[in-house]
Amino acid sequence: MSSTAPPDKRRTALDALHRSLGATMTDFAGWDMPLRYGSERDEHNAVRTKAGLFDLSHMGEITVTGPQAAALLDHALVGNIGGVKAGRARYTMICRTDGGILDDLIVYRLAETEYLVVANASNAQVVLDALTERAAGFDAEVRDDRDAYALIAVQGPESPGILKSLTDADLDGLKYYAGLPGTVAGVPALIARTGYTGEDGFELFVRPEHAVELWQALTKAGEGVGLVPCGLSCRDTLRLEAGMPLYGHELSTELTPFDAGLGRVVKFEKEGDFVGREALRQAAARAETDPPRVLVGLVAEGRRVPRAGYAVVAGGEVIGEVTSGAPSPTLGKPIAMAYVDAAHAAPGTPGVGVDIRGSHEPYEVVALPFYKRRK
Repeated sequence: MSSTAPPDKRRTALDALHRSLGATMTDFAGWDMPLRYGSERDEHNAVRTKAGLFDLSHMGEITVTGPQAAALLDHALVGNIGGVKAGRARYTMICRTDGGILDDLIVYRLAETEYLVVANASNAQVVLDALTERAAGFDAEVRDDRDAYALIAVQGPESPGILKSLTDADLDGLKYYAGLPGTVAGVPALIARTGYTGEDGFELFVRPEHAVELWQALTKAGEGVGLVPCGLSCRDTLRLEAGMPLYGHELSTELTPFDAGLGRVVKFEKEGDFVGREALRQAAARAETDPPRVLVGLVAEGRRVPRAGYAVVAGGEVIGEVTSGAPSPTLGKPIAMAYVDAAHAAPGTPGVGVDIRGSHEPYEVVALPFYKRRK
């Protein structure tokens, strides 16, 4: 394992720190990111039972400001962004004119005329280009702020206590899908509560030069309650157990939000036109009369792990395709998400299997998510 990142990879402000902790690094969307520090299972279980610390600085931050910032985002995205109150956030999508999903996003309304759009790392440039193009004619500015932020997340049941020890911000009043400015360990931060693990937790948007200081303060604050650094590998198994979609797996330009079972994010009732409206209206009508494949959970009866792209079968016929699969540390069995024909989507549907290298391994169809935390 090299001690430095390849020259063609982007590095986060925490790169040297990850290497000092012995992280196994991997390429992710052009970034050199920590895959794991030790045991993926231990990191996963720490988040489920105690707390985990993640570097998410590869995510794409785009700021939209100006008198018509809300109008621009309502035109560019499928959600009702103008209806989001300052200090709150919304999960939404940006689609092509044909309704295909370009990316799923979280949009924070920081002030009356200021929004922070957070895109997936692999799609950050695509989203930036689309927003810039769609801003024509609006009194609003689209700014690439990817280099202005480092993003650190602390996730797990112990995360509120850890963060409370470092800030006087009102964390108890901070609802799910909200954000507020504050100071954490002396560092100015946007403190958000969204998460991608199925657990309670917080995301801290800070200036890159403050990232190491904040990471170290969080590490020290979490020493007594089992906080551990966590890599992208356990982030994937955590979100899979929580039934959360990942772009490039459950979401793509080949699918509309209605194909992905996420038609609820499309707000036809909002004022004005928006990109993809007509195609999405047709997709919604099509879904009513000819149901698309349904995203379901699959739990293995055996030990073989399904992977993305494997065929889901029943009665000798292909009825769907696995989008994500991995061993589940929480369930103790391999699990997968898959799009399957509506006729085979009901939990408990008999005779369903996954074709793993020519062998049809039996799987139980279950409702998503696989795991839901106790409130």
